[in-house]
Amino acid sequence: MEAIAKLKSVPMSARKMRLVVDNIRGKGVSDALDIVRYSKQEAGVWLEKLLLSAIANWEQKANGSEGVDAYDLYVKIAFVDQGSQLKRFRPAPHGRAHRIRKHSNHVTVIVENRKPLANVDEEQ
Repeated sequence: MEAIAKLKSVPMSARKMRLVVDNIRGKGVSDALDIVRYSKQEAGVWLEKLLLSAIANWEQKANGSEGVDAYDLYVKIAFVDQGSQLKRFRPAPHGRAHRIRKHSNHVTVIVENRKPLANVDEEQ
């Protein structure tokens, strides 16, 4: 059984976010949380929030099973898409204007258990 969590319109470029997302893909949930907590990048703060949300979604879907550790939860899929851009102008010398593009991104994380659930129907 898998659970999905999405974070949209994060005010950061997709390239910077992908540097951290690539490190957690395929890892166990506890390892992934450690990686994002102790990451120096700002993306770690956003991804920690998203991972905790994905874990909570999985627990809600599993109807309060024993917990994450009992089912060996891991990050199955994690990817970053480019979001919209805010376009601004900044004054430049000689009366010109330079374009400033403020990037954003959308992050999707899917977590899944490696050990099967015994008491939950997987008809969903």
